[in-house]
Amino acid sequence: MQLKELLFGVSIDAVLGSTSVSIEGVTSDSRAQGSNSLFVAIRGEHHDGHDHISDAVKKGAVAVLCKELPKKQKDGVTYVQTPQSRSAYAVVASNYHNNPSSKLSLIGVTGTNGKTSIVQLLFEVFQHLGFSVGKLSTIENAINEHIYPATHTTPDPMEINSFLAKMVEAGVTHCFMEVSSHGIDQHRIGGLQFRGGVFTNLTHDHLDYHKTFESYRDTKKKFFDLLPETAFALTNNDDKNGAYMLQNCTAKKHSFALKNTAEFKVKIIEHDFSGMQLRIDGIETWVALVGDFNASNMLAVYACTQLLGENIDQSLSALSAVEPVSGRFNVVSGSHPIRAIVDYAHTPDALQHVLETINKIRTGNEILITVFGCGGGRDKAKRPLMGRIASTLSDKVIFTSDNPRNEDPEKIIKQIEAGVPAEHFKKYMSISSRSQAIKTACQLAHKGDIILLAGKGHETYQDVKGERLAFDDAKELKNHLQNKS
Repeated sequence: MQLKELLFGVSIDAVLGSTSVSIEGVTSDSRAQGSNSLFVAIRGEHHDGHDHISDAVKKGAVAVLCKELPKKQKDGVTYVQTPQSRSAYAVVASNYHNNPSSKLSLIGVTGTNGKTSIVQLLFEVFQHLGFSVGKLSTIENAINEHIYPATHTTPDPMEINSFLAKMVEAGVTHCFMEVSSHGIDQHRIGGLQFRGGVFTNLTHDHLDYHKTFESYRDTKKKFFDLLPETAFALTNNDDKNGAYMLQNCTAKKHSFALKNTAEFKVKIIEHDFSGMQLRIDGIETWVALVGDFNASNMLAVYACTQLLGENIDQSLSALSAVEPVSGRFNVVSGSHPIRAIVDYAHTPDALQHVLETINKIRTGNEILITVFGCGGGRDKAKRPLMGRIASTLSDKVIFTSDNPRNEDPEKIIKQIEAGVPAEHFKKYMSISSRSQAIKTACQLAHKGDIILLAGKGHETYQDVKGERLAFDDAKELKNHLQNKS
């Protein structure tokens, strides 16, 4: 493909050299540079791609896309100056792969909690409806039955478009994609053509990156500002930020809610630890998920089926057929007489929702033991909030390590402990070893008691000082409970 074709739709300030040069690859990583390639210089938080332009040229780049032109240019290399290299990179990536997002129905899901669940549920529901489907999510990327590891919630633009191109080649008609605030802020979704966008909720998270809640909220809103008139924007009316997302949005506006007035409504008729009987738009259906948050997620999925023109009865039947999402309120099975639950809840709002769900379902005659920690190198302000929530809504709590990364686990735990109200001091203990904390919870639990292991969910590792050590919450629980029985 020629450079001038790749630059279609890119804002350009200046061009030094020919745009008729042939391009065989595009990257923003000078280390991965190949011959006859385009290097995009991006200024990041820790590294500036402009510092590596000469390295990229030495390794074979015949064109450079950058915000600032280098003082010295090499003969035979084309330099293109753009006001925003991140957004330009996203447009180039889409052009390089022949704009695959325009050839399928791409639905983006954003919000603090529920993104992964809704994407996975949409993926399964549309499979049940008989479509060829794809997904880009935190847990994994997939093209029908073919699974690919996920590295980021919202990948690099070249990676996104490469996956979408593979989907188009495989005959995929619908792709469901998590859209993270980082991905929006870093223009990774630029150049993509969405058929719809879904807003789940907005709570305390990622303030280590966005600094303020307002900045975090406004970043999410940019996704809806970018939706075209032909797309739909579906927002959660149970969250006051839903209406804010729709301000100045030109897409067709729709809403769903469990509690408030909305176009799509759901009511929980009954529930236990195996599932719920829901009334969705006046029709009752059983689903194998639990909790208000999952009822809301299911409603969002149902609403998408209707906005995409699917049959009501077939859509509800497909909802009844789906399995719980990995790491989201998963009841760990076994011969033990203790109910053990693994959940990804790693924000104050998510932890509160899962504990409130358990407290609604339980008899009250059993003990609820919660085990959780907070990740290192992330939003520190949420740590005491989660300590308060867990100690207030549980009978016993064990604070432990999550993914400490480069922080001291003991210091993280101290910050969690700071949120425990004085009247709940006797409820908690702290054990930095996550394995030992899980073992202790299993030893404390008796027949009929409930253990909630929160924070890591589907993850099968612990991130400690730059290393990913094998660690699976569900396996740890099974092993300790099996030894107990």
